[in-house]
Amino acid sequence: MKKFTKTLKHFWPLYVMFLPGVIYLFINAYIPMFGIQIAFRQYNAAQGIYGSPWCGLQNFEFLSRTKDAWIMVRNTVLYNVVFIVLGTVLAVTTAIILNEIRNKLAKQLYQTIILIPFLISMVIVSYLAFAFLSSSNGYINNSLVRLFGIERIDWYNQPKYWPYILVIINIWKGLGYNMILYYATICGIDSTLYEAAVVDGATRWQKIVHVTLPGLKSTIIILTLMALGGIFRSDFGLFYQVPQNSGPLINVTQTIDTYVYRGLMQTNNIGMSSAAGLYQSVVGFVLVMSANLIVRKIDSESSLF
Repeated sequence: MKKFTKTLKHFWPLYVMFLPGVIYLFINAYIPMFGIQIAFRQYNAAQGIYGSPWCGLQNFEFLSRTKDAWIMVRNTVLYNVVFIVLGTVLAVTTAIILNEIRNKLAKQLYQTIILIPFLISMVIVSYLAFAFLSSSNGYINNSLVRLFGIERIDWYNQPKYWPYILVIINIWKGLGYNMILYYATICGIDSTLYEAAVVDGATRWQKIVHVTLPGLKSTIIILTLMALGGIFRSDFGLFYQVPQNSGPLINVTQTIDTYVYRGLMQTNNIGMSSAAGLYQSVVGFVLVMSANLIVRKIDSESSLF
């Protein structure tokens, strides 16, 4: 107790600065956990949380019994895998290329241009996509397709195009943010490592492979773990904006998030939505812990050689 009091007295300014963040986290992350019990109740707003009867795991049954269960889980996992792998590769590549640019003004200009899509609302992005892909007056159908003498393409009613559309737009929007993080990491790499590589006669490519990429290793692992944690709770804003998320497009655009959202809007089943949210959180936690253990094992094995 004396040691704690002494530490508190010595570092009290830091604890005061730390306090607002703790309060914010407690209010927004821990107090709402009280509502987890709704996932196990047949919730009725008139009866309240305590008055609503317990129903066990009944709210979770829809995830396994619905005919669309496999479709939405498959889409959620596969889209996220593509987003993570392709997004990481492109972000790291862009950051390395940006670091190789020596003109300071050009570098700042490219940074701004690449980051702008991240700052745009996904709703605006969906309208931009519609402006390009509209079958009646879209830019592609009215300009590019006509230029090559190809018939108009009905993008919004052709399921085969949507996996590519969703991946391209999602990568385009999130590339700037991840690129900035990787570029900041590259800027923090000790310059003496590059100088030593030059003395050893290393080429530019060899410096990237043996200095830059190892320096990015920790950042790549952290961002990948964070992405894995949100694999079942991602920002599917673009998926919500798909004009026709039913009929022919449902097999390629429906995810767990959009399924739960539409189920809540149509049936007003809050218990079911809470169950799905809890399921997403648990799966995300398991994925993060599993990935963390795998990374630690790989690091421990590589350190032996």
